[in-house]
Amino acid sequence: MLDHITLGVSDFEKSVAFYDLALAPLGLSRLYTVPPELTGGILSTGYGDTRPFFWIAGQDATQGKLHLAFSAANREQVDAFHAAALAAGGKDNGAPGLRPHYHPDYYGAFVIDPDGFNIEAVFHGGRTTGPV
Repeated sequence: MLDHITLGVSDFEKSVAFYDLALAPLGLSRLYTVPPELTGGILSTGYGDTRPFFWIAGQDATQGKLHLAFSAANREQVDAFHAAALAAGGKDNGAPGLRPHYHPDYYGAFVIDPDGFNIEAVFHGGRTTGPV
């Protein structure tokens, strides 16, 4: 199952203004903005109802135009995903590990697929609410 999706946008501020208004009638709002010092300066913000599941981010060469994150049942699945994706020809974009800037139990791994998309597997440690 999909955990979250990120679209790379060409004009971050214009896109924020658009999605702030366009998603409001659906009951979705901007819930979390990742501090730029934690993303290498890439602007990134997430929308949702109880947790962000739709993200927009300023575009850069390592993130591409699309990021998909798949839910994992445990940390071992995240590790196995990363190893299998690398064996299948993917490029490492973040080894398995905790990402506490999202929340204390966020355990994810990232790879770049053959078309340059940033693909992730994530385990939330049983957490169902929070920033991410």
